Amino acid sequence: MINATILGFFTLSGLKDMTTKYRVTLFSLNLLCYCVILLVNVALILTIIFEEKLHKPMYIFLCNLCFNSLYGTAAFHPKFLFDLLADTHVISYAGCILQVFFIYSYSTTEYSILAVMAYDRYLAICRPLEYHGIMTKQKVAFLVCFSRLLPIISQSVAMIMTSTLTLCGSHIDKLYCDNWSVLMLSCHSITPNNIFGYGVIILYFLHALFIMCSYVQLVKFSLKYQERRKKFLQTCMPHLFCLINVTAALLFDVMYARYGSKLMAQSLRNIMAIQFLIIPPLFNPIIYGLNLTQVRKSFLRLSKFNKQLNRLG
Repeated sequence: MINATILGFFTLSGLKDMTTKYRVTLFSLNLLCYCVILLVNVALILTIIFEEKLHKPMYIFLCNLCFNSLYGTAAFHPKFLFDLLADTHVISYAGCILQVFFIYSYSTTEYSILAVMAYDRYLAICRPLEYHGIMTKQKVAFLVCFSRLLPIISQSVAMIMTSTLTLCGSHIDKLYCDNWSVLMLSCHSITPNNIFGYGVIILYFLHALFIMCSYVQLVKFSLKYQERRKKFLQTCMPHLFCLINVTAALLFDVMYARYGSKLMAQSLRNIMAIQFLIIPPLFNPIIYGLNLTQVRKSFLRLSKFNKQLNRLG
């Protein structure tokens, strides 16, 4: 048995069966995908920052969602791109713990932000007369901090608990480090880690329950008042698509990590493991950019303005 904490690195074996030809193709596709993720998220963030009309709670939360996509994908894609061209796929012990922290805090923050956005839409549609009195600048700042600090604190505790374990191995059968794979290398009982992990799962299940309750109220009001139906379709449908997108991707990853069969093809396991790091960051800003008229118009206006500046320059 090898103690990984003494050895100082982990071996990632997700790419072990892939030929050089496929790696080059996959590198090109992943590089293109990562560039598009950067482009669409940065474009939406800058549009919201520079367009004063978008300095409203809904768009501030959307900006936070896009920033979180950049935060999470930065923990995976650069390292993955490097591994695709390398002969050996290793990661340091400290690097592995940090990668787990960033990826898990990204995924939990995504849910926290979607819960905050559901609350905002509930107030805007179901309690419009009270909206501006409740959703003050201070309240918006608090909700943004809540959506980021709660996941960071919970994942910090999880990583501290993981880092105290003595590990009897250094082999991780994935493309990246994840907490469950590290826990499976422990020489001793991981019951406290499992208890805390289930506590975090329950916490984010409550997030999902809150979102569901918000949408029950939103649908009821939209059916009751015809003038609110258009607002629901325009602002809530993108949020609902993003929620389904994130939930499905995370569910696949959790089910794969906990119950995935070793007999499953490696390529299929890889797809299941990384889709939540590709699909939500790629499609969330596109969905919002296409569906929210004000965002789309602001983006086109800023694009035309930049073109005019380039011509004058």
